[in-house]
Formats: sequence, C-alpha cells, structure tokens
Amino acid sequence: MGSPRLSLVALAVLFGSITAQAAPTAEVLHFWTSGGEARAALSLKQAFEARGGVWDDAPVAGGGGDAMAAVLRARALARVPPSVAQIKGQNIQEWAEVGALEGLDAIAQQQNWDELLPDLLKETVQYQGKYVAVPLNIHRVDWIWANPRVLDQVGVTPPQTWEEFNEVAEKIKAAGIIPLAHGGQPWQDVTLFEVVLLGIGGADFYKKVYLDLDQEALHSDTMIKVFDQMRKLSTYVDPGAPGREWNLATAMVMRGEAAMQIMGDWAKAEFLTAGLEYGEDFICVSSPSKGGYIINSDSFAMFKVSDPDQKAGQQLMASTLLDEQVQKDFNLLKGSIPARLGVSLDGFDECAMKSSEDLLLNEARGTVVGSIAHELVQSGAVRGAFLDVVTEHFNTDMSSQEAVNQLAETVILAD
Repeated sequence: MGSPRLSLVALAVLFGSITAQAAPTAEVLHFWTSGGEARAALSLKQAFEARGGVWDDAPVAGGGGDAMAAVLRARALARVPPSVAQIKGQNIQEWAEVGALEGLDAIAQQQNWDELLPDLLKETVQYQGKYVAVPLNIHRVDWIWANPRVLDQVGVTPPQTWEEFNEVAEKIKAAGIIPLAHGGQPWQDVTLFEVVLLGIGGADFYKKVYLDLDQEALHSDTMIKVFDQMRKLSTYVDPGAPGREWNLATAMVMRGEAAMQIMGDWAKAEFLTAGLEYGEDFICVSSPSKGGYIINSDSFAMFKVSDPDQKAGQQLMASTLLDEQVQKDFNLLKGSIPARLGVSLDGFDECAMKSSEDLLLNEARGTVVGSIAHELVQSGAVRGAFLDVVTEHFNTDMSSQEAVNQLAETVILAD
C-alpha cells in the first residue's frame, strides 16, 4: 500500500493541475502584427487576463488579414476553429450564416449593447437581428499621412483636391523624393481606389458602385476619371512597392523617404509607437473628397467550440471588450476611436478628434460608407473582383476604359 502522504501529494498535484486548466481560456486568432497593432492587442490581453482569463495568442501576419482568413477557413473546415477570431463586416455575416458563430445576445442584453453602439456598427455585428460579434473600434480609411518636414522642404502644403494632389506630387517627385509611400498588395491598391472613388464620385456614387453594383455607374465617365487618377497615383510610387507591407510604407514617411501615404488611421499607431509627435513628425489630413467618411471596424467573433474552458473564455471576452476603460486603452494604441458611444476622448490626439467630429457630421448627412478593401461591405466574391481588376490596372498598362469594362462584367458575375 502506498504512503498516505505521497497519495495526498499526488492528489494535490492532480487537483492543482485540474484547477489550473479551469480558467476561462481564449485562443485569439488575429492579424495585429505590426508594432502599433501588437501594442493595442496587448492591451486587450492584459484586460482579459486581469479578469481571470488566459489569452492564447495566435497572430497571423500578412495581406491585411487575408492570410489570417485563409488560416481561419482551414481550421473551421478541419473542425478545430479558434475560440475567438478577429473578423469583420460581411465575413461576420457569412460565418453566421453557416452556423459557425456563438450567439452573444444574453451578454448584449445584460450590458445593453443596443444603447452602447452606433447603428452602423450594430448592423455589422448582428445576424438576423442577433448579436454574433463584438465591435472594437471605428477606423477611418480616407486619410493622408504626411511628413511635414518633407512638405516644407519642397514648399508645398497638404492637397485639398485631387488636382492639387497631382501638382504637389509632381513637385515632390521633381525634388527627388517619393511622393506616395505604398505597398503593392491587392488590398492596399483597393484602399487607394476607394479613397479616389469617394473623392471623385462622392458618397452617393460610391454607394452605387460598391453596394448596388449599378451598371450605369460602373460604365460612367466618372469611373473613367477614377481609374485615370489611379493611373496618376501609380506614377508616384517607387519601384520597390510590389509586395511591401503597409507598415513598411508608413516607415518610409517616418524616415522622409516618402512624403505621403494614403491609409487608414491604424497608420497613426505606427508613428506613435515609434515615439513620433503629431504636428512635428507627422500630420493627418482627410483625403480630397466632396464629403464622406469611409469606415472600417475590427470585431471579435466567438466560434462554436466544445471545450468548457474555452466557452467560459468566450463569455468573459465578450463581456470585457466594451468596457469603457478597455475601449479607451485599446483605441488610444490602435489609432482608432472607440466603438462604444460616450467614451471620453480625453487624451486622444487631433486626428482622433477630427475622425470623431467628421463621423458625426457624415452620419447626419448619410455619407458614411463602408470599405470593400477592408471587408466591411459586399461578399468575398465581389470584393475579389474589385481586387483583381484594380490591381491589374494599377500594375500594368491596362487602360481606364478596359478596366471599367472588365470591372462591370466581373462584379456582376461575382454577385
């Protein structure tokens, strides 16, 4: 017969092992891998763990989330999904439609999400009127980030129209500086495209093209002008652009190798993480437009799992993310503004303040529009059609008319 003392020790070790495993656990699949993004993700991890959770980090770099999406699909098909995944927009709807997501209505009702969230985000994270994801933030896509020292050196000011943009870019190019920092990846090309689409066509035209897939709009002279401006932009990027990650393009602006970058306000997080100061080292200006605001938003969705610790982790995660302090800490680091209404913007910078003001203004006007590049609107197939045509046009000698014809045809087939 074994020693009673040893048996007690063995039981204690076993009991300790069991209780250690019983903590709410979340395997979090995400694509926040740049410096600024990683700091923001860490703030969520710390908040989750402070409430007793165990965060199992599963980052996937590359492609503006496209690489992570491929990993998520593979794991879901293999029936081993992560318990928590960063998805957004139409992807939320598509995963909910196939029954892959846990419902969050109980927590939503308990915390009164209907009152905490703006309508435009509620629509994004609900499926058939039920909450299936938690929004984390509001990003604005249509920004120009610029190095003020470079602009001063060349003797130019931030452009207010696309004609001015071209004039400024030509002067910067003549001075031997890269006018536009860019990463030649399809999602980045389409980011430029939708910023130009809003700027030249306006919000109503943008909706006709992106939401309605309106053939008259797709074949219009305005679309020709959009692709003509894209051709101009292609002459302002450097030969090393193809394949470049977006944050490396941001670093070019930091170092003064390039003057400007057109990118969402997650770029701001890179400047701040590098210790740079707004106004001195970088500035933000909304891109030239007739009015409008292109919105992007990150969300966490909970995939159906059987492990009780992971189920508990999902409940804890969902109940944590809209906490006021969690929202503030995360968005200060992410470059975005809070998804939750009423969070104080004390401590946020001028870019965030302008984003918040412009959002309210454009909401009142009905000119807030969703991003295809960042998967907030349209199906994956339609998004793919835009990615293919815009990227081919931007990187080859395809004419604007050819691009218009091909786009009009392929989006209808994809729809």
